[in-house]
Amino acid sequence: MDDTTQDMATMIWRGSFILSSGKNPSGVRDTRPTADNYGVLDAKTFAAVEADALFDEINQAQTLTGQSVLYRSLAHPVTDTTLLQSKQEALRELESDPELLGALEKFIKGMAKDEALLHHFLYGEFAGGLTTDDPREKTGKDRMEFGGYGYRQFIDGTGFVVDLVEQAEALPAPKSSYLRTLVHTLRDFAQTRIYALMHGPIYVSEGKFLTKEEKPRLPMLRFRPSMFKWPFISLFLAFMAGLLFFFQSTLTELGASYVGYGILILVIPIIPIILQAVSASDRDSVIYPLQRLFRQSPELARAIEAMGMIDELLALYRHARSIPGDATLPEIAADTRHTLVVAGARNPLLIKARPDYVPNDIMLDNHKRLLIVTGPNSGGKTAYCKTIVQIQLLAQAGAYIPAARARVVPAEHIFYQVPDPGQLEEGMGRFAHELKQTREIFFNSTPRSLVVLDELAEGTTFEEKMTLSEYVLKGFHQLGATTILVTHNHELCERLQQENIGDYLQVEFLSEKPTHRLIPGVSRISHADRIASAIGFSKEDVASHLASLQE
Repeated sequence: MDDTTQDMATMIWRGSFILSSGKNPSGVRDTRPTADNYGVLDAKTFAAVEADALFDEINQAQTLTGQSVLYRSLAHPVTDTTLLQSKQEALRELESDPELLGALEKFIKGMAKDEALLHHFLYGEFAGGLTTDDPREKTGKDRMEFGGYGYRQFIDGTGFVVDLVEQAEALPAPKSSYLRTLVHTLRDFAQTRIYALMHGPIYVSEGKFLTKEEKPRLPMLRFRPSMFKWPFISLFLAFMAGLLFFFQSTLTELGASYVGYGILILVIPIIPIILQAVSASDRDSVIYPLQRLFRQSPELARAIEAMGMIDELLALYRHARSIPGDATLPEIAADTRHTLVVAGARNPLLIKARPDYVPNDIMLDNHKRLLIVTGPNSGGKTAYCKTIVQIQLLAQAGAYIPAARARVVPAEHIFYQVPDPGQLEEGMGRFAHELKQTREIFFNSTPRSLVVLDELAEGTTFEEKMTLSEYVLKGFHQLGATTILVTHNHELCERLQQENIGDYLQVEFLSEKPTHRLIPGVSRISHADRIASAIGFSKEDVASHLASLQE
């Protein structure tokens, strides 16, 4: 690799690899944030913004590794501006170079067809016997058990890796540093010892495995992935032929030539037992140790992940082609403060189901860091906030976004707080529970954070709610984090407006119906009666039900 490619490789390989080094293969969604393992997104935010559904919407990857890489890009978004810009550069190269695009599509399609063969070898358990079964689920969801001794899985799995490298050698040379690094990673794997062992031949000496280059000139046992060891079989047949000839020539005069045939008949049933014993020895002393060696190889994991990253790029390209209307790669900018400015933003989960989805602009920059969204229920407030976060996630995954144009500074933390009364801690009421969540968000936020708060200080008196909400929002404003509050509390807005703090959007209604457009201002009206009537729980509905019970 040249220096530029080496620098890009250092940025690309972050965290643990997708390929599992344990006994079970990785699942596509194994990188979901948890309470103990999260980065930009915590587990509650990940669930609140429907990140799983967002993955399902954009996932057009063909390989399992590619799907895992794409899922990780949403679950653990990139914060490195240079890396995101390089990923976008690769996508633009795919747009402008049909020959490269076609070659990579063909490459990934071929790899997707046989990718499972590598997993069968690396994570399979081989039960023995004279036949090889298809994989079937056992006690664990990812545990694979096969009949036979692993010979077929060894041949197919290592063959997949050899084919991966050979086909990578035939790919056109990309110009973008991101794609060039991925292709070079695949090609450079051919120079590793692990690849030499997978390519073969493999020589076994005192429990160690040697490549062709490592083998000394002395004769040495070569591992052959087959139950039928032809040198052994040839020697055995020669021995049996000699034994039969001896009895035929020596005992003929005694009339006992049949003894040779009798011994032959007795020995033949023993042959399968001998073959299985030799195969079991191969499995336990060669195939399983090689399986562990390959699973734990960072060079192999890196090569497989490079394939998945190419697949991810193609998936993002295909997703962009499937977006109705505008789709753009946002400008990725470096700054000490988070920024998200989007023209004509549409919700990534709704644009296909609702082609008439009303776009809205997003303006969150150094001059507009506290945004308060007001309006009646069912007007589009939550959809607008989720649109903001989902577009931020897509941008930090290097993906296209459904908008006319956009400028994004990557967020190092994204928080989305929603009321969660079903998860109260012991001895803690709703108010204390939600206040604790807000406290954790505040103390972990920075000027490069994006924070969405769906109401504040629920479960207490109006006066206390006003006081607490006011000082919390002022705190976020002084902190410098991009903060969005969804609320019905227009009195709070009036207090903050008196001090020229915050920007305000309200849901637009025409003829008592929401247009789903956000316009400047603070909503001071409620459509509770309209919503209650729509779901059949208005004042009249209650009265009618009680009257029917009396009758």
